[in-house]
Amino acid sequence: MTGRRVAGVSGVSGGAISIIVVDDHTVMRAGVVALLASEPTIEIVGEAGDGRAALELVERYEPDVALVDLRMPVLDGVATTTEIATRFPRTRVLILTTYDTDTEIERGVEAGAIGYLLKDTTREQLVDAIHAAARGETVLAPRVAERLVARMRQPAQALLTAREADVLNAVADGLTNAEIGRRLVIAEATVKTHLLRLFAKLDVNDRTRAVVVAMERGLLRRASGTEGSR
Repeated sequence: MTGRRVAGVSGVSGGAISIIVVDDHTVMRAGVVALLASEPTIEIVGEAGDGRAALELVERYEPDVALVDLRMPVLDGVATTTEIATRFPRTRVLILTTYDTDTEIERGVEAGAIGYLLKDTTREQLVDAIHAAARGETVLAPRVAERLVARMRQPAQALLTAREADVLNAVADGLTNAEIGRRLVIAEATVKTHLLRLFAKLDVNDRTRAVVVAMERGLLRRASGTEGSR
């Protein structure tokens, strides 16, 4: 089941963030569209009811952000996210779903999603998340972050693995996820997974705070002459 509404000649007007909404539930999809329709900084360039139709829209319009549900027919959200992240890296995938299990969260992020939101999010939170995703920032619903923290927090002070320390050092050097992946010769999706685990261990929600907290706890030592540092 696929519905589309296209705005403007190129799908974007006035420099607004272009998005597509992908959900097999017609009422839910219509609700998201209605929620965002009056937001002047966001332009909905298409709607899709399954992952395959979503890929056609991404190929046609190259939106800034794709709001993608997890469980859909034809091609599910994880497979859709993987395809978009691989074939259309310019488009950021923001998962919007009702499922908040550890397995679902990790599968979505490892597939290449830049964020994970739940469908009880408010309009303001959704708009803010779309803007953050368009800027390339990781976005987690509070309940999702809480689940990750509860799962990964250890009784004693969390220690970073060697790879987590490598990733955090690279973050401290100002590298993007893609640049970190190239430096460490790992996939960008793997970088995101390490970052999520770092956030959980350090009980933080963003990259800057992770670096600050790690340094305060003596878990991160910046090496002079590190690539990307001044």
